Amino acid sequence: MKILKSFITAFSMYSKIPMPRVEWSGDNMKYSLCFFPLAGAVIGALFLLWTWICARLDIGGICFAAVAAALPIFVSGGIHFDGFMDVSDALGSYGDTKKKLEIMKDPHVGAFAVIGAIVYFLLYFALFTEVDTAAEIAAIACSYPLSRALSAITVSCFKCAKKDGLLFEFSSGAHIAAVRIVSIIYIMLIGAAVIFAWSCAAWLVIGAAAVVMIIIYYFMTRKNFGGITGDTAGWFVQVCELVFLIAVVVLGRFI
Repeated sequence: MKILKSFITAFSMYSKIPMPRVEWSGDNMKYSLCFFPLAGAVIGALFLLWTWICARLDIGGICFAAVAAALPIFVSGGIHFDGFMDVSDALGSYGDTKKKLEIMKDPHVGAFAVIGAIVYFLLYFALFTEVDTAAEIAAIACSYPLSRALSAITVSCFKCAKKDGLLFEFSSGAHIAAVRIVSIIYIMLIGAAVIFAWSCAAWLVIGAAAVVMIIIYYFMTRKNFGGITGDTAGWFVQVCELVFLIAVVVLGRFI
């Protein structure tokens, strides 16, 4: 029952998929991060379904790219992109750590958030218009749970910038060993899927991109915020999805 409640808590937090109501207690949050990547798996499955529909109905590339770019927002409810925009505002301020944390808490939308969002979706949409093989589509579908598995690992390993907020509640209440082990298992399974659907070389490049992203994320958050927050976790998920899509499109030109 505790595992089921953790599952419900994870999907209630990280998706807009209707779930039964459960109390957000420490026990119910203990294993919730273990199920976080499954929210990404749902996005990946819906992405595969959308590509199948497009192929069956001969839907054009622009329509395919537009829906594919919006799909993660539809499923997540924009929770991660909200963090991306908040972090864009904070980084654009060039203030000190305290100022940046205050900006991320501010509910108002700043210019840098709008600019970041527009640039992000222009790139995201354009890259999807370049996707045209089954191997690329399979790798993209895997990128959604991969970005969330990496995020779960960072939450369980990196220092929190604040002693309050949802991220601190989830990380402090989490069974750290379980989160790390389960996240590594997810990553191994995702790697096997990419190798099966595409090639070892593709997984090596995507895996290298993942390692680089974690390193950049660690130093960026330490330098600018003194640690991670819920907003930086959302930023990390969104940037990972974009970086993995870039890697897949570039790889598709060489493999």
